[in-house]
Amino acid sequence: MSHKLVLAMVLVMLGGCAHSGAAPDKSATAKRWWPFDNASASKIAANPTLAAPKYNQKWLDDYEPRLREALQGSGFDLERREDVLLVTMPVEGSFNPDRPQLLLPAKLGPLTRMAKLAEQDPQGAAVLILGHADSSGKLELNRRISEQRAQAVGGIFRLSGFERDRMRLKGVGSDMPRAANDSPEGRALNRRVEILLAPKANLVALLQQYLRPPIPAKLASSKP
Repeated sequence: MSHKLVLAMVLVMLGGCAHSGAAPDKSATAKRWWPFDNASASKIAANPTLAAPKYNQKWLDDYEPRLREALQGSGFDLERREDVLLVTMPVEGSFNPDRPQLLLPAKLGPLTRMAKLAEQDPQGAAVLILGHADSSGKLELNRRISEQRAQAVGGIFRLSGFERDRMRLKGVGSDMPRAANDSPEGRALNRRVEILLAPKANLVALLQQYLRPPIPAKLASSKP
């Protein structure tokens, strides 16, 4: 195992220990997970054209096959959308079931390869990392765990030399489900980390699209 992977494991484990003790300072958590000042938010709201996505099919055509190669055998899903590449990382098999914010060693390799690919992108790839949870349990606990998972994945990007101004992270709890939460299968789909990659020029558009206040999802029940 390489020195960087060992270092990543140590730091992720330390991060897990830090969250297992006293209750977190809510004000500090808010500052960490919403790194955009009010002035910037107001500027975007007042002028939506600032956040108009710049579709770059050439970038997607070039980046997608390299990303697929980096993620081979990882168990992650890669989806190409109109303006982004979306990597979905299921919680099961990726995080320690006894310490839900701790990445398993087997996932450090594919995450590091993805981070290195993004860090070396000549156009300056931007990354938005969203942690998700299912709706079982207390709302605030789910949100905090989803934040910790996003932070763990973001930590691998930072260790790989990824610039802070090209990455944003947020835990959204159970606000953005993929499936109904009334079955074990649906809840497993909802427990995930999503990693969205796009050219840096699209970062503001990504923030506006994916971090706006969620609209409650109407999902079909899995029960007859």
